[in-house]
Amino acid sequence: MSRRRHLQNCRRSKRHSLSRSTRAELQFPVSRVDRLLREGQFANRLSSATPVFLTGILEYLMANILDLAGKEACINHRVRISPEHVQRALINNENLRRLFQPSAFSQPAASPPAPKKK
Repeated sequence: MSRRRHLQNCRRSKRHSLSRSTRAELQFPVSRVDRLLREGQFANRLSSATPVFLTGILEYLMANILDLAGKEACINHRVRISPEHVQRALINNENLRRLFQPSAFSQPAASPPAPKKK
């Protein structure tokens, strides 16, 4: 095998060995989100893009929360973000407050009891 062909094969194999998180330029683990989605049985079928998209959303939300918490820490003349700073950031931001309030997501209604057979 020529050296040129060998280098092409090496490049090709390295491209496929990259993780989905690296390919999507995300820090959060796409494979873990994929596994949790499949184990949770939220749907019968999942697109291959679903965990990548959800991971991107989670990373975006977390970046915004940490940014606001960092600003809260600076206001209080602190260098480190504490859980109190995160909590204050969530309370002070109207959109995040609505997202994380207990009634933000509706719970599925309890199924009616099965009819008794005679």
